[in-house]
Amino acid sequence: MKKYLYLFIIFFTLSTNFSGAEETQTPLNEGQKEFTIMPIQKAVEPTKPLVAQTSAEIPTYEKISMPEAIDYALSHNLDIKGNRLNIDIAKNSIKTANRLRNPSFMSFFNLGKAATDNPNNAGLIFPIDIAKRGPRKNLAKSNLELTKGNVALAELTLRLDVRQAYVDLVAAKSMLKILNEHRKLLQELAMISQRKYELGAVPEIDVIHAKMTLNQLLINVNSANTQVYVARYNFNRLLNSKNYDSREDYLPEQNKFIALLTPKSSEKMPTFEELFDIALQKRLDLKNAQKDIDVAQKNLVVTIRQRIPDIELGAGYMFVPQQLATSNTLAQGAYVMGNITNIPLLYQYSPEIKNAKLQVEQKQLAYDSLKKQAFMNLHSAYDEFVTAQSNLNYYTDVLLAESRQFLNMAKRSYEVGKSGMTDFIFVQQSYKLIIMNYTTALAEYYNYWVNVLREVNDEELKLNG
Repeated sequence: MKKYLYLFIIFFTLSTNFSGAEETQTPLNEGQKEFTIMPIQKAVEPTKPLVAQTSAEIPTYEKISMPEAIDYALSHNLDIKGNRLNIDIAKNSIKTANRLRNPSFMSFFNLGKAATDNPNNAGLIFPIDIAKRGPRKNLAKSNLELTKGNVALAELTLRLDVRQAYVDLVAAKSMLKILNEHRKLLQELAMISQRKYELGAVPEIDVIHAKMTLNQLLINVNSANTQVYVARYNFNRLLNSKNYDSREDYLPEQNKFIALLTPKSSEKMPTFEELFDIALQKRLDLKNAQKDIDVAQKNLVVTIRQRIPDIELGAGYMFVPQQLATSNTLAQGAYVMGNITNIPLLYQYSPEIKNAKLQVEQKQLAYDSLKKQAFMNLHSAYDEFVTAQSNLNYYTDVLLAESRQFLNMAKRSYEVGKSGMTDFIFVQQSYKLIIMNYTTALAEYYNYWVNVLREVNDEELKLNG
């Protein structure tokens, strides 16, 4: 079987890289160069790893922990700052809703014959809302509470987004670290195969195979390096900064989960029913949906009160000048007045009232829908986390120790000549795949825990130890 595998590798390598050059010595055409194996130190040990090209010079990053990153984001994120201004706007809206209407100044003077014995006057008219200021103020207060709830939800979302971006950054750095470790392993393997080839212990196909595997890995290293840049950009975007990096260079494991505010994988998850009861009490979006219903109900009251007529009260000064009075004396005095305005005879605000009632019904439906969505979303997050927890424990308890042992055995076996290059490369690639999948499982464990917190809205949630 190994003989056929060697033949396939030789055929593939020579046909793609060397354009039909034959291993046996045959006469060369004019201008054709003889193919020779390059010394391994020059062929497979680059002076510098491949590095992704970036649009700017690499800045110096300051290390920051996850709790520090969360605090920094809450203080510097521009979207959060903008949302917080809505609270001050809502407070001012309460004063606006409780305002008194400004008075009007009224005056008239008689001219000509109409001025004889007819008084002139000047006075103020005060419009007064009847049974409207109180409901408007209550509506504004409800809007303030809703605004505070929306800001709290935005801050929670930012904190969880920072957590997730932090984990993604550390996971990307972990992947790069794994690939660099395998790069060093393959470079060492290439050196071993070169020495053994020079001693005549292995065929030159081992050198070619080692070089091909290493060069392919360098491409993966380059891509992983770019992923670190991208993850770091996303992380700093949430912080409204550009010079921060995660304190960890690889994902914490085993008893170090607390570093990323995550429980140990050995801890037991509460039942879904227990978790959903907590979510119903804690979820800010459900609380905001209830506040939204309250706002709609208060708005209905304000709309209905539009049917109540308003009044106008006035007072002023009246006088008849001496030259215009038949009594030839100045006649003067005060007056008071009152008007009833906005009498709902022609228009009774029926469309506005119907719409306000429909809005109450609409908000109630939105709350019921959100509650059902919360149930399903929490179910998905719960199942994903439990599965990620089980997968991670299987990796740590079984796969990692066994795969590392197999890799060390394969390396020693190749060094002493008991197995070939193909066998070692197969074990090495399998081990690399297991390690990368383990890192992915570790990142999923962290991220799925964030998803659970996102659905429960309780950052202090604890598992059963």
